[in-house]
Amino acid sequence: MSRLVLIDGSSYLYRAFHALPPLTNAHGEPTGALFGVVNMLRATLKERPAYVAFVVDAPGKTFRDDLYADYKANRPPMPDDLRPQIEPMCRIVEALGLSILRIPGVEADDVIGTLALQGHRDGLQVTISTGDKDFAQLVRPGIELVNTMTGSRMDSDAAVMEKFGVRADQIVDLLALMGDAVDNVPGVEKCGPKTAAKWLAEYQHLEGVMAAAPTMKGKIGENLRAALERLPLNRELVTIRTDVPLEVSAQTLPLREPDVPSLSELYLRYGFTQALKELGGPVPAPAAASDAPVSLRGTAAGYARATPDEAVVPVDPALSAPGEYEMVLTTEQLDAWVQRLADAELISFDTETDALDAMRANLVGISLAVEPGRAAYIPVGHDYPGAPAQLPREQVLAALRPALEDPAKKKLGQHGKYDLHVLRRHGVNVQGYHDDTMLESFVLNSTATRHDMDSLAMRYLGYTTIKFEEVAGKGAKQISFSQVGLDEACRYAAEDADVTLRLHHALQPQLRATPSLDSVYRDIEMPLVPVLTRIEANGVHIDMAELRRQSQDLGSRMLAAQQKATELAGRTFNLDSPKQLQAVLFDELQLPALVKTPKGQPSTNEEALEAIAEQHELPRVILEYRGLAKLRSTYTDKLPEMINQDTGRVHTSYQQSGAATGRLSSSDPNLQNIPIRTEDGRRIRRAFVAPPGRKILACDYSQIELRIMAHLSEDPGLVRAFEQGVDVHRATAAEVFSRSLEEVTSNERRAAKAINFGLMYGMSAFGLARNLGIDRGQAQDYVALYFSRYPGVRDFMERMRQQARDQGYVETLFGRRLYLNDINARNQGLRAGAERAAINAPMQGTAADIIKRAMVKVDDWLQEHSDRAKMILQVHDELVFETESSFLDTLRLKVVELMSSAAELRVPLVVDAGVGDNWDEAH
Repeated sequence: MSRLVLIDGSSYLYRAFHALPPLTNAHGEPTGALFGVVNMLRATLKERPAYVAFVVDAPGKTFRDDLYADYKANRPPMPDDLRPQIEPMCRIVEALGLSILRIPGVEADDVIGTLALQGHRDGLQVTISTGDKDFAQLVRPGIELVNTMTGSRMDSDAAVMEKFGVRADQIVDLLALMGDAVDNVPGVEKCGPKTAAKWLAEYQHLEGVMAAAPTMKGKIGENLRAALERLPLNRELVTIRTDVPLEVSAQTLPLREPDVPSLSELYLRYGFTQALKELGGPVPAPAAASDAPVSLRGTAAGYARATPDEAVVPVDPALSAPGEYEMVLTTEQLDAWVQRLADAELISFDTETDALDAMRANLVGISLAVEPGRAAYIPVGHDYPGAPAQLPREQVLAALRPALEDPAKKKLGQHGKYDLHVLRRHGVNVQGYHDDTMLESFVLNSTATRHDMDSLAMRYLGYTTIKFEEVAGKGAKQISFSQVGLDEACRYAAEDADVTLRLHHALQPQLRATPSLDSVYRDIEMPLVPVLTRIEANGVHIDMAELRRQSQDLGSRMLAAQQKATELAGRTFNLDSPKQLQAVLFDELQLPALVKTPKGQPSTNEEALEAIAEQHELPRVILEYRGLAKLRSTYTDKLPEMINQDTGRVHTSYQQSGAATGRLSSSDPNLQNIPIRTEDGRRIRRAFVAPPGRKILACDYSQIELRIMAHLSEDPGLVRAFEQGVDVHRATAAEVFSRSLEEVTSNERRAAKAINFGLMYGMSAFGLARNLGIDRGQAQDYVALYFSRYPGVRDFMERMRQQARDQGYVETLFGRRLYLNDINARNQGLRAGAERAAINAPMQGTAADIIKRAMVKVDDWLQEHSDRAKMILQVHDELVFETESSFLDTLRLKVVELMSSAAELRVPLVVDAGVGDNWDEAH
């Protein structure tokens, strides 16, 4: 992963000035601060980061001076011995190849904060080189602080917690409470870091501490109450801005080659002996002190694979033999492999990159195999010091492009969608992607093992692969793959292509032995790969202003919920602390503990709070608070950080092997879990918008799983309801409660809906009773009535249970299998769970198969109209499109037609279509 280093120049300068003795050069010029800065810069640059900026404060006022006239009013003027060192420091920084940034109106901290988050969104590993504690508020996975003077590192919440006693997201509130004497920001009197951390541990954030102020005892409580009015301003003053409008970006700050003549002249003048030696220049008399470089232990994360699952005897012992791997470093070697590709029937390929995000990753190398046991690695981006010369990336891609883009030449990969993205972004549009070992394994048996390469190699080949950690290290010491030595990289990367080919030879015969599974793989899963690749690449526009408004609203309501909870409990407590919540609910309010943890303690999870929500208002307030907090942290605050700077869109990633039933899942961001049953959840969709001149079209299967239930069960009553196009829940209520359709009440329809969906998921009478708020006997009567009216459904459910017991699996309409390992388990709980899955999997899996078939058909038609419309999302039973307004009617009619014809059922497949400027309007 490429690295962006942001250097806090002011911190470097002042800390070096105060840490070192007052050194001078032969001309009597002060050099102490300059000496320290140069040493820290040399240490930072030893790792040759891809992008670097040296950020210093610009002269003049900033927006903080407008907020608070006394901001930094007590700062002394710059020391006389420091001032003359500024100009030579800047000359040295520029000669080293670094960009110097001075942005008027904001502080260097804000520039660093903005670039740090921008670089993080772009997939860069970000290092902030500073000694300033304020930057701890920016720490998160991918953004670390390094104190070059001490060598210390802060790269996680745990590290921040160890240093300050609070999480990274609490640092701003910690500083607001403590104040900052250096910047003249007065905090709560007598409130030091320990007191502030203690308050935040108990009340989570500044609002919580402020809400608790009336109950605070003693002098510190008085001090807190006296400071309440200024605390919000404090927080604004100590918050590092991350949205400064900049004319530069991380990618415009590459580390340039050093200006050696200028550096030699500067080092010679100021007597920096060791630095001059490194340049190979003449060495003057010994300097006033030794300038040994300070260490910087910076690392970058790489693309790691999962650990293996279980070992079995390999299908073919020959497939577990050691391989022979070639590292391609010359044009002659490359030409020889190009010829092998031309002669091959199937090409196994894999890419190595510097990031997990395929939409941002840079290509580091390509591995190829055309026969088991023999493979090659072509490195193009290993950039560690002393790395051997490698063929230019463009030369390699140009040589491989004819074979990779030839649709008649079959390609093979392992989770190849990632590699398709990487190569597409580097100018190679792979065609003929024919096989994928991850999908072969998934279709063969979705529950037998994990489907990563390491697990599959162990299970199906008895082969132990080289792990990423073995070549790149682990944890804080893990390096980017671009920093891995070529010999180690070749063994690891070439093995990927080789083992993928071996796995294909082991898995393909097993799939072909079961035609129904081979059809699922060949007709559903493989055609879907390029479709998902296009959807992911298309991405979706996000309205950041809308999300900011929602975040503010959610924050205000969270605070109101906290205040309400305090009122109901009669005291302040931390709503996010299970221990404190247990004490309030079960000890003080004496509410019954209806749900227990595995250790026998009263649970405070959602189920537990729902169970007692009718007995007291507080559990309901806590549930409301949690729902708001989850929406804010997961979506309204998170989505803007995930916008790709190159495309201006959010790109989710779909997993075909994420759910055993075959349903697609999504991640980064997870769009499957946006709640739609609440107004707040639906509001999130308003931020998914169409660009000007275009519209959003959402097409959703109507009650598809119930329709599949009707088809599979062949129940006459259920089939008739769908054929007649009546409200199926109202029809069910009419059947169960012996009413005409017109006489069915809303409560009866609600009960029928709960039964319809509950039975599909194996809900018991107890679960139905709790869902409807009725007693268990009445719920049992409802179930009995339902089955008496729909006997075909009851017979289908029993048939699925028996099929699972007899053969160990159930199937979808198209032949996908779900193996149920616990169907004959002695443990009643495990067995009951397997029985519920046996009933649900055929319906949920068939629904998944249908929408996948629809996506392939729709995508095929869209290829002729890609300039006018694109598929941008798939969520559960819904497809979402972005289209020109003038093309909308054509698109809607065709998509509805194709989705409706994706399967032939005994009942109609109905598709609802909606249009809007955003996803919520269209849904």
